[in-house]
Amino acid sequence: MSERPDLHLRIAAQREQRAALGRTRVRRTVIRRDGMRCEVLDPDGGASRWLLNFCSNDYLGLSRQFAVVNALQDAAAREGAGSTASHLVCGHHAVHDALEHELADWIGAPRALLFGSGFLANLAVVQALLGDDDLCVQDRLNHASLVDAARLAGCRLRRYPHADADGALRQLRGNPDGAALLATDGVFSMDGDIAPLRELALAAHAQRALLYVDDAHGVGVVGPDGRGSVAAARLPGAAPLQLVTLGKALGGYGAAVLGDADVIDHLAQTARPYVYTTALPPAQAAASLAAVKLARREGWRRDRLLAQVAQFRRLAARAGLELLPSDTPIQPLLCGGDAEAMAMAAALEAQGFWVAAIRPPTVSEGRARLRVTLSALHAPEDIEALVDALARAAARVGIASGKTPAFTSQGAANPGHETRPQP
Repeated sequence: MSERPDLHLRIAAQREQRAALGRTRVRRTVIRRDGMRCEVLDPDGGASRWLLNFCSNDYLGLSRQFAVVNALQDAAAREGAGSTASHLVCGHHAVHDALEHELADWIGAPRALLFGSGFLANLAVVQALLGDDDLCVQDRLNHASLVDAARLAGCRLRRYPHADADGALRQLRGNPDGAALLATDGVFSMDGDIAPLRELALAAHAQRALLYVDDAHGVGVVGPDGRGSVAAARLPGAAPLQLVTLGKALGGYGAAVLGDADVIDHLAQTARPYVYTTALPPAQAAASLAAVKLARREGWRRDRLLAQVAQFRRLAARAGLELLPSDTPIQPLLCGGDAEAMAMAAALEAQGFWVAAIRPPTVSEGRARLRVTLSALHAPEDIEALVDALARAAARVGIASGKTPAFTSQGAANPGHETRPQP
């Protein structure tokens, strides 16, 4: 009988491998915030310093908006720190109910169901709807939670080249047996582009598959009244099942799945990440309720954000910086290698800017990048200063016009393949 592997040795080997590849992740500690400025501890033990944050998902600037914070504080004073149980036991409070109704009304869906996070929500949807004989077809650049959800559900997982609706249709046609779910991000978190939802909806309809859109980075930012990529696509017929996060443009924490009443009720009855976990704290739900109302009412936040995206792209082009095509607040600058991305991030930090370097496995090999994100709280002069700093850093590292790796938005996506979890 072979000797059982030692988990501590395996952990050590993987740690050494990450270090050798330059892929050790460092958790930074924020001491305090002032708008988009953060005081951040030096990870090597040096003095803290103030950085202008260009890697936050607080797109509308609602995380510290006074009405949102007041709602959180008032609800905590009344309801306490936690919900005390799952929704189906005694943890479902009136403010949870109000938030679900507000979200459904805003998005234009029959019903909404709250979850502790978008990751949990995606696990819940796929696990509750699909089984061993079913099929989940996904974009190759989908968020990791959707991929993990399919693997945990035990269904067949087939992936198509990024944003390729014809590829999605081929995958659905090639697996005619069993129920099928076509899942895609609405706005892709690392590339910032928007899925071809009209074409995907047609493919799903033709193959009697349910379309599920994870619109974590779309709701609040794109579409009429900020209702997201699904609303922007103006899909014919019934709206697909979709996920709305509370932790990005809405500045809070948690998520909701919205869709047909029968599907939402099925999730509430059977989805393990819903049935077997404590409900969101009522105070957090109250803060998100206030944020949703502000996002609906204050369209100037989106208008300002769109103007900033246009300004950033215009100045970046003038500086010879080649960005991926994106009309959303997510503006990636490809660096190619991990070392170049890390050097760029370090050079920006030395100039007072916080921009995250994104490396594999979050993105494909050879597609390391700076993921610049914009917020309604940034001023035009902040963006001007960032582009100047990016140009200086790119010149120093050797990432300038004509030197950016010539990748397409497909990245390393090869034709879709089938995977099935092992017993």
